[in-house]
Amino acid sequence: MTTTRTTRLRRPLLAGTTAVAAMAVTVGFMAATPDQAKAATGPKLSLIAATGSVTLTSWKEDPGVYLDLGTYLTAEGTPLELKATRKSYKDPVTLTQTVFEGGKARTKTLPKGTVKDFSGLPGFAEITLTDRTGKVVVSKSESFCPNNASGRVRPDAPSTSKYPESCPTNPFTLGSVWGVEKGWAANTYAGSYTQSVKLAAGTYTAKVRVAKKYRDLFGIADRPATVKVTVQERSWEEGAAPARSAAGGEHAGHGAGHQAPAGHTGHGPGHAPTPAQAGAPETSGAGPSYNVGHGPLKAAPPALPWATKKQQAARADVQAGDTAGQTDGSRQAPALAPQTKRPTGNPSVPNVPKPDLRSLPAYGITISDGAQDIPGKDYLAFSANVWNAGPAQLVVDGFRSPGKAKMDAYQYFYDARGKQVGYTPTGTVEWDPRPGHVHWHFTDFASYRLLKADKKEAVRSGKEAFCLANTDAVDYTVKNANWHPYNTDLSTACGQENSISVREVLDVGSGDTYTQDLPGQSFDITDVPNGTYYIQVLANPAKRLKETNLDNNSALRKVVLGGTPGRRTVTVPAHDLVNAN
Repeated sequence: MTTTRTTRLRRPLLAGTTAVAAMAVTVGFMAATPDQAKAATGPKLSLIAATGSVTLTSWKEDPGVYLDLGTYLTAEGTPLELKATRKSYKDPVTLTQTVFEGGKARTKTLPKGTVKDFSGLPGFAEITLTDRTGKVVVSKSESFCPNNASGRVRPDAPSTSKYPESCPTNPFTLGSVWGVEKGWAANTYAGSYTQSVKLAAGTYTAKVRVAKKYRDLFGIADRPATVKVTVQERSWEEGAAPARSAAGGEHAGHGAGHQAPAGHTGHGPGHAPTPAQAGAPETSGAGPSYNVGHGPLKAAPPALPWATKKQQAARADVQAGDTAGQTDGSRQAPALAPQTKRPTGNPSVPNVPKPDLRSLPAYGITISDGAQDIPGKDYLAFSANVWNAGPAQLVVDGFRSPGKAKMDAYQYFYDARGKQVGYTPTGTVEWDPRPGHVHWHFTDFASYRLLKADKKEAVRSGKEAFCLANTDAVDYTVKNANWHPYNTDLSTACGQENSISVREVLDVGSGDTYTQDLPGQSFDITDVPNGTYYIQVLANPAKRLKETNLDNNSALRKVVLGGTPGRRTVTVPAHDLVNAN
């Protein structure tokens, strides 16, 4: 249970900036014989170091070194494939491994308690640093997300990895897929989700090994990787510090309307990155999560080389293992290019698979003093997510008549081959000029209500319009889940003020988070009495969108309001096993 007192609303740190560089590592490899391949029940995993030495920086103004040592876990023979799931928020997270026998995949259940959440394998990498005298100066362990920044270790490996590009950190995630493709390697560094260590300038020897429980679990040899570490001390005043914030980078993708506010922007020459920003260097791409939701900070880039990602998108429907209408071996062919003209013919809702919109319970709940809304008032702010459980994408196009302020919206329907087979009008798309938005919103996608203890409405949020983007991997184990959604940031969907049309897509398995620092993402509780309430997140409130199921669109989160005017508090009880405010 968490109690939050009155505070100026701030966005919680979710991700640091990451980018990945192509990695060249020479690894001894011997092809397995057909009999060996048939008998294999799991991948051959090895820990390697991409380089024998690294140079790390400690900033004088905020000393601390992040141990991105360039160590990787490689997979040979077959991929390392894991699935983390929970039946409900009342159930613990369980982990299974996909192994292969005689060329066929089967599921192997791993011991209970192996993982507690969806951020990766806890305590996977054990790191020891010694100084020149051999004295141990650092001894720590870090979690490992198999979906971390990765690259091929041999030229005959698959050209792209079929696995997702990050491990989810949303507290209400339901299912995640983790993997290291065969012939690939994934960085073991925990990115900006690790803690820095205090190290004086000088040279050290780092030894990284896989924890014994994982060596036993996956059959990994006990061969630690050794890296020489040089720590250099620098000052922000020296200049030439790289821009590593979540607002910078070629792949961030947000339009001009989503520039980061002061204090969160990229640091140019003369300024060093903040510790959180420096925690995920551009050369590593190891951040466990890159989607930060709809907020003023831009999303960090995906953990794939940009050229590879473009190539992947260009040929998404012809990847190995696909069947007709399938891509990545698991999902329907995407229909991502916006239509240039309004649909013709009679509207129809054909009998084909449709999306299933569901809401997650509210989180990131806090009290705002009105800095983002009307000063002098008390606001209950929160983050909310609506996701698509499938089995089909939600595809909405907006078309603008010349001179009109709003666009007319249409929902599209597709067959198993990705061919459009129907459409229906579904409301409007409107331009939102407010800071933090500045893009086109599809109306009536969701609504927020503060309910009394008896579940009767007390306050309704004015926000009911949204730009759809796949910001969170909520459950990548559902049927047709797209492990590589296209529009993971706002620039791919939300358009500009002078746009003539837009296409907004919510892909299967992904959800769209609006963070608690955005205008409208709160309730005015100035005159609301203290007591027990529920925050309701309701998807598709007007039922204009055609879905597989309209009975699972609501989620409630209990809160208890207290305090006095100007000093209100909110206590957030755990939601079953999820104890996150």
